[in-house]
Amino acid sequence: MSIKKLIVAAMLAASAFTVEPVVVLAADLPDFARIVETEGKAVVNVSTTSTIKQNVSSLPEGMEGDPFFEFFRRFAPQQQQERQERSLGSGFIISADGYLLTNAHVVARADEITVTLTDKREFKAKVIGSDARTDVALLKIEAKDLPVARLGNMADVRVGEWVLAIGSPFGFENTVTSGIVSAKNRLLPDENFVPFLQTDAAVNPGNSGGPLFNMKGEVIGINSQIYSRSGGFMGISFSIPIDVAMNVADQLKATGKVSRGRIGVAIQELNKDLAASFGLSKPVGALVNEVEKKSPADKAGLRAGDIILSVAGQAVASSSDLPRLIGAIRPGQTVALEVWRNRATLKLNVVPEELKSEDARTAQREYRAPQATPDAQNMKQLGLALAELSPQQLAKAGIKYGLQVRRASGLAARAGLQVGDVIVGLGGEAISSFSQFKAAVTSTPKGGTLALQVLRQGMTLFIPLTIGGEE
Repeated sequence: MSIKKLIVAAMLAASAFTVEPVVVLAADLPDFARIVETEGKAVVNVSTTSTIKQNVSSLPEGMEGDPFFEFFRRFAPQQQQERQERSLGSGFIISADGYLLTNAHVVARADEITVTLTDKREFKAKVIGSDARTDVALLKIEAKDLPVARLGNMADVRVGEWVLAIGSPFGFENTVTSGIVSAKNRLLPDENFVPFLQTDAAVNPGNSGGPLFNMKGEVIGINSQIYSRSGGFMGISFSIPIDVAMNVADQLKATGKVSRGRIGVAIQELNKDLAASFGLSKPVGALVNEVEKKSPADKAGLRAGDIILSVAGQAVASSSDLPRLIGAIRPGQTVALEVWRNRATLKLNVVPEELKSEDARTAQREYRAPQATPDAQNMKQLGLALAELSPQQLAKAGIKYGLQVRRASGLAARAGLQVGDVIVGLGGEAISSFSQFKAAVTSTPKGGTLALQVLRQGMTLFIPLTIGGEE
């Protein structure tokens, strides 16, 4: 075959494997510019001025190296000085007559608040109210016919959808960043009342209080926090859902404060093993560890071992949902609970009372696990050594009967039992003797699970113990 024929053959063979270029239509990409143009006018910059007072020594400058500096510093009169501290955040307008939302931490301790619109007009703002628990503040400026942000529906928000944030990171006004919704209902430490939206839209100091838009141009959240080890954006930011923010705003506008309900229970999350021990097919709901005496929950008939499945018809998917759902109920209003007890559902009506600052967590007994008497009962098949508490120890702990864990290995250790734990019940039912506990273990088939109610350093919790297998 001639060289010419070889070249032609090679060209024909190559053409057979030609890959067609992928065509990406502009219609498939989000139109961020349109959202900025149509909705960005409702975004504002919020700058604050605070007066900081501090005591300073009246010693003359340059004395720091003097051997008697510390002596004179202790006895020298203190002078109070004032300095001005400025900070910058963001916000967005929710009504044409001048109401707007931002973060509570943006305006905390502010002596003067200035709101700047995108057309450079400036207004002095008044704080109508703020709520530290949700980090939401409602401001008011004296203006009319203002551009208003359109609000979205949280039920329509999907993980993976595009979002856009507008704010003033590091003072760079009207900065636009984009990303996607990374997760919904994200609970952060000590943040029981906000099921945050997690996104990867770049948010930095100065973005706080600004809006998070969906691709319809609707606000679905208020940018509030970032997860960072450096102080700057590291790919994770959190926004307050707009329905939570507007509930707070409505209360602040009406009364200047936020009222939340409480029922007086300590709860924990259910896992697969715990759910199985209570006869639930999947781990949903909030497991009640303890009921505060004379609380709304106690009056309604709730008891330890109950699993709250819904509040006013709204499902409790996890224990973190309960504080938010109960907190949204107006104190004094009767609400229906769906509860799982003894492998069946029942309805209970509870009347929440107002949550006060000292009620953020249900009051617990001050209790340290006592030293048990030496007559321990061994249960080798579980890896447990148990000891009955004396009458004096029971009185100190505030319980009628308990078995303290003296040793935990094998199955017991893997379940999470620790030396010093006191077993006080099974599945919410109090135990009254070691023989009762032993009978429950013996009657549980291999592979079955017992929900042990345990007292640990003043806190009650349930631990699933699976029966069977080696020690």
